[in-house]
Amino acid sequence: MLDALILVCTILVTPNLGDCNETNARVVMRAPEEFANPVTCALHGQALVAETAIGRTLGESDRVKIICRPHRSSLIPARSGELHG
Repeated sequence: MLDALILVCTILVTPNLGDCNETNARVVMRAPEEFANPVTCALHGQALVAETAIGRTLGESDRVKIICRPHRSSLIPARSGELHG
């Protein structure tokens, strides 16, 4: 099973989206459910961002990165929308 980790980074801090991670992201969220395959994981991750206030207020310099990784315990609460940085 896979977890969807949603990161919102600004290109002002991480011009290369590949460098966007949990430490330098402006917003870090975890989808509340687990997924059986990467395509479903990515699509649900995108949908989760779109249905939140954070997704509706993304700035021009914001970029969204969805990471689908094997399920593991996480300290990030599901759908926290907690702002970092």
